[in-house]
Parts: sequence; structure tokens; C-alpha cells
Amino acid sequence: MARELATARRKRPAVRLFWESSIGKKVVMAATGLLFVVWLLAHMAGNLKIFFGPETFDHYAAWLRTIGEPALPYAWFLWIQRAVLVVALVLHVTAAVQLSRRDRRARPVRYVHGQRPRATFATHTMRWGGATLAVYIVWHILDLTVGVANRDFVPEQPFHNVVADFQVWWVNVIYLVALLMLGLHINHGFWSAAQTLGIKSASKDHTIKTIGTVLAVVITAGFMIVPISVMTGWVS
Repeated sequence: MARELATARRKRPAVRLFWESSIGKKVVMAATGLLFVVWLLAHMAGNLKIFFGPETFDHYAAWLRTIGEPALPYAWFLWIQRAVLVVALVLHVTAAVQLSRRDRRARPVRYVHGQRPRATFATHTMRWGGATLAVYIVWHILDLTVGVANRDFVPEQPFHNVVADFQVWWVNVIYLVALLMLGLHINHGFWSAAQTLGIKSASKDHTIKTIGTVLAVVITAGFMIVPISVMTGWVS
């Protein structure tokens, strides 16, 4: 029986075997997580163009829809980008959920204090913080991409839409809380990704943690400054 199971396992595609392994899921989480960090940095840089005024910001948003022309039809680059990000998000979340279930099955008896010893606050919030971010992503798309959650939404006027959105106090609360969760997620996730990908040594450990913290602070602050500036009247 054991020999038959081993034979059947060998016949499975390599990609499936990789995905079914715990290390495979961790590598997928690490790779997709790093992809999100790169995309967030680019997205943050684009958002900061709002400080140059409505003409510059709206022109930048329009330019995004022309990337790849004439090889790609109008706005196809954005849809390809969105498709890649959705697939990466599904893989990231699925791997995280499955690894969490495996961890609970492997250790059915809870830790005395409910969490692993020496765990940081960021570690504590990785699971529910990730769930918060998943819900926020849906909200963000409905709010500033589709516009159904923004009652003042005007198609093809992103500067107006952002300013109108962040003039509502509870929208700012949602946004700022989500960004704090994002910062914690990046801070811990970057270090975990480096470990998974084998970038680990006594000499590099402090450097990796520092890079993760800097990335988390830069991305969080870079996104936060937009709603704060609208709230304070700096951008209007």
C-alpha cells in the first residue's frame, strides 16, 4: 500500500507536488508578497503625484491606460496588471490559510498564552491583519476604481475622486486602519519571506529586519500622507 502511494505521488505533476508541500506554499507566499511590495512602492509613487495638482495627477492616471500602446489596446496593461495581482492575491491567501490549518493540526494543544513565545505584535496580527487587508482591497476597488462606494465619484477625474473621498471622516478611518495593518504585515512578512527564500544568516538577520521595517514605514507613511493632506486642507 505504501509503495502504491509513493508511486502515485511520483506520478503527480511537479508543480502540484511543489504546491502541496509546506515549503512550496511558503515560497509562493514569499514570492507573491515581494511582488506586492514592489507594486505598492510603484503605486505609492504614483499617488504622491497628487501634490503636483489635479492636471498632473489626472494626466498620470490617463497615462497608465496607454502603457503598452500600440502593441496593447487601450487600458489592457491595467487589466493585465489587475489579473496578475488577483491571481497573486488568491495564491497568497490560499497558501496562508492552508499553512495555518496545517499548523493547527500539527499542534492541536494551544500554547499556554495563546501564541508562540517571543512573538511580536506584528506576528500576532498577521492572520487577522491579512483578513482585514483582503476586505479593504474589495472596499478600495469599489470606492476609487469602480466608484460605487463613492457618492461623489466622477469617471476619469481621479484627483476629484480622491479629494472627495478623503473629505469623509469615516473613509479616512477605514483607510488609515488598513494602512497600519499593511505596515505590520510588511514588517513581519518581509523578514519571513527572506527566511523562506534562504536569505538568512546571523550577519544578515539584523539588516533584513531593518530593511523590512524601513519598507513598512515608507509605504505606510507614503500612502497615509494623501488622506491626511486632504483632511488638513493641504490638498483640495
